[in-house]
Amino acid sequence: MIDLKAKPYNLSEEDIAWVKNTIAGMTDEEKVGQLFFQLTASQDEEYLKELMEKYHLGGCRYNGMPGEKVLAQNKILQKYAKIPVFIACNPEKGGDGVCSDGTMVGSGIKVGATGKTEYAEAMGLVSGAQIAATGCNMAFAPVVDILYNHECEEVLSRSFGNDPKRVASMGKAYMDGLHKTHGVAATAKHFPGNGQDYRDAHISNNINNFNHDEWMATYGHVYKTLIDGGLDAIMGGHILMPEFMKDVKPGITYEEMLPATLCYEIMTTLLRGELGFNGMVVTDASHMVGMTNQMKRKEMLPLSINAGCDMFLFFNDPDEDYNTMLDAYKNGVISEERMDEALSRILGLKAKMGLNKKTKEELCPAGEELPTILYNSEFKEYSPAISRDAITLVKSLDKDVLPLSPENTKRIMIVPIKGADNPMMALAQMAMGGGIQRKTPAQKLQERLQEKGFDVFIYESPLDKIKAMMARGEKPSLNLYFAGKNSIMDFVSEQDLVISLFDVMNGHPAFGLSKGGGEIPWYVHELPVVGISVNKPTMLADCPMIRTYINAYDSNDDTMDALVDALVTGDFRGKDPIDSFCGMWDTRV
Repeated sequence: MIDLKAKPYNLSEEDIAWVKNTIAGMTDEEKVGQLFFQLTASQDEEYLKELMEKYHLGGCRYNGMPGEKVLAQNKILQKYAKIPVFIACNPEKGGDGVCSDGTMVGSGIKVGATGKTEYAEAMGLVSGAQIAATGCNMAFAPVVDILYNHECEEVLSRSFGNDPKRVASMGKAYMDGLHKTHGVAATAKHFPGNGQDYRDAHISNNINNFNHDEWMATYGHVYKTLIDGGLDAIMGGHILMPEFMKDVKPGITYEEMLPATLCYEIMTTLLRGELGFNGMVVTDASHMVGMTNQMKRKEMLPLSINAGCDMFLFFNDPDEDYNTMLDAYKNGVISEERMDEALSRILGLKAKMGLNKKTKEELCPAGEELPTILYNSEFKEYSPAISRDAITLVKSLDKDVLPLSPENTKRIMIVPIKGADNPMMALAQMAMGGGIQRKTPAQKLQERLQEKGFDVFIYESPLDKIKAMMARGEKPSLNLYFAGKNSIMDFVSEQDLVISLFDVMNGHPAFGLSKGGGEIPWYVHELPVVGISVNKPTMLADCPMIRTYINAYDSNDDTMDALVDALVTGDFRGKDPIDSFCGMWDTRV
């Protein structure tokens, strides 16, 4: 089922001979090691040496760190690898997914809002250059999921939108940009397609409800576009397809259904057979509950390979998982034919990337050009341009509100609205220097509006006042909580316009006060109110009463510059890449 002379490999006879001869010379232990991608936990050389020499890894992923450290680690990995190793990263928004000092270009949904494939290509181009500069060679990107369900937070900001044609064209453009850096492979995800189930496969099942024909016309179109364009690899998602499976396997019961990464009918019959994908497949992370809740782990590992996945993403316990897969191979659970096929794809892709023709010293760059590539001035120009073209005026029922001017609405109150506390986000911020005091989105917006001549103040909720009193060691006044109701006339007299600024990453807005006060925009018929989301673009579902609503997609400095320019000029260029009305009638009126 594999043709190394065809796309995406296009190998010469010499390269094919290298693949075959390398496989023929491998021990059982080395063969099994090539099936694994591992997430590294340390930059210690002895630890990295063990990964390569004890487990013979086919691929590695690492946690985020500066480019210099990424390059140093990658040099060690290749130094001890008998066969050159895939080193992957997650550049879904650009080079900031390669290393912490890489160049962010824009999220998928933000680029989707511009409607310009050249920006998607720029994401791939920047990613590819910074991948290669740090000694990496594979992108776990582009994300080509289609956002049909506004509650699907797993891919909400990562998808290019809800239109299969747009997702296909943007995904292919990203891949084309990535391929401009020779030797960097693209891995589209998450096959067979996320975006319908609100549940996150990290913690639950995830379901794609399309039947065969519906899937072929949507997700199938996306993947076929990339496959025909030379897609190197695919990441299989832990996604159940009940309606599809009923079509292709009549009589199947719900109890018999498996997520794609464990399902032969999806990963082999559909992907290899019907779509004709000849490239390499890696599973999504194997600690995700959408995979682990199906069966015992010792059964799950070999089944993923037999289903059609060529590589398995991440050990749980290295010795346990490695030996489980090794036993399955030695006992014939994984056949010689299936092992040879998986290895041919893995090594075939490494040959396509030219890794087989490089010395160990050549597999990673020396590093002299790393600062130039990480701080490339041309790369940094993409983000402001995307911000300018992405700001989206989704809803505008009060025609006299925009554009803003100091003459009409000089006094502006900004109401910051956060989401519920997310402990994982807090940990991530701490790891990235969260102790550094950074300006909030509200402060950034305040400064820029003041520069335009507005008088702007930031609303402080009663609960925030109570927290501040407690932080100072004072006894909090609970009367503050119940003092939210006041005269409408007094409230209206204090400002000319309110900006409800949503900075919600996940879940729903965490309104601390439900009676009166300024947090919930109950006053939309008393004062002009402009709702602006600087993260999650579906805030109308929670605040349908807002009559003017804008999606900015993030709160980067260049985004806030573009946002304020659009507010005062009325020049909103973005087109809603999803249904920001969330399929609800009351969000539109």
